[in-house]
Amino acid sequence: MAVIRWILGRIILLLNFVFSPRRMKRDPQVQQELDRKTAHLSLYQYEACPFCVKVRRALRRNGLNIDIRDAKRVDEHRNALLNGGGKLKVPCLRIDEADGEVRWMYESSDIIHYLEQTYVSQ
Repeated sequence: MAVIRWILGRIILLLNFVFSPRRMKRDPQVQQELDRKTAHLSLYQYEACPFCVKVRRALRRNGLNIDIRDAKRVDEHRNALLNGGGKLKVPCLRIDEADGEVRWMYESSDIIHYLEQTYVSQ
C-alpha cells in the first residue's frame, strides 16, 4: 500500500508541476500590502497530499504568499500542528490573530474559501 501511495503522490506532484496555475499579477505595492496582511498565516501540509496540492494551487492562483510548513518531514512543524491544532491532519491553516489568539482551520475547501473571501476579494 505504501508503494502505491508513493507512486500516486509522485503522479500528483508531476501533474501539479505540468499544469501549475498562473500566479495572479498585481501592482507591486498592492502585493506588498497583501503579503503584510497574510504574514500571520501558515499552512501545515504534506507535499504529495492531493488536498494540500489543491490549497497550494489556490495560493498560487490568487498570488498569496503564505508560509508553507511540511508537517510530514519536519518534526517541529508536526509537533506544532499536533499540539496546537489538536490533530495530525492536513492541510491546516494556522491563523495568528492580532489579539494573540491562534486558530487552526482544517479542510481544503474551507481554507480556500476563507483566504479568497478574506484576502482576495477585497
